[in-house]
Amino acid sequence: MKIESPILAGAHVRLEPISRQHLNGLVAAAAADPSLYEWSSVPQGKEGFTAYIDTALAWHEAGSAATFAVVRLSDNAVIGSTRFWNFDRWPWPQGHPRRGKRVLDGCEIGYTWYARSAIRTAVNTETKLLMLTHAFGPWNALRVCFHTDVRNKRSGAALERIGAKCEGLLRAHRIAVDHTARDSVRYSIIAQEWPEVKQRLKGFLGR
Repeated sequence: MKIESPILAGAHVRLEPISRQHLNGLVAAAAADPSLYEWSSVPQGKEGFTAYIDTALAWHEAGSAATFAVVRLSDNAVIGSTRFWNFDRWPWPQGHPRRGKRVLDGCEIGYTWYARSAIRTAVNTETKLLMLTHAFGPWNALRVCFHTDVRNKRSGAALERIGAKCEGLLRAHRIAVDHTARDSVRYSIIAQEWPEVKQRLKGFLGR
């Protein structure tokens, strides 16, 4: 089942469903400082991003992802991308209030990367706030998880800063950017924790 892919807008960024219209902006954003993507799968050039966008659109059609271009409101520049994926719907029994409803029980946020100009700004904080608000609000998710390459200390620290809980290490979990078997650290936020995480994110944005 195809997942809705709405526009999510805040005070600093707008998350737009990715399309071929974002091609040039994504190419420029990634080219600003490729060294940032040591542990992230971010292509370079028009050919690489054409395939990136086509894959994202195919995943959306298949109901397995909802991918966004991150647009900075101050200048309408494309400054990165992120996506919901790994959607989970549990087999609730007959009579359960969650059975049959158009809700997600869980999902993952990942494939997130930003241009150099977005680092150490409000961009990532607000992007996470917008996505988590949608996951725990309209989608009524019970959990949202994240996976990082164990070597990507910056990403892990950013997740811990917003209140995501470390669940442990998954050995040889996924193929890494350097084509090795990647060990992943799993983080999650569950519905009961969301109000506290939400206030924390808003506090960061208010500073």
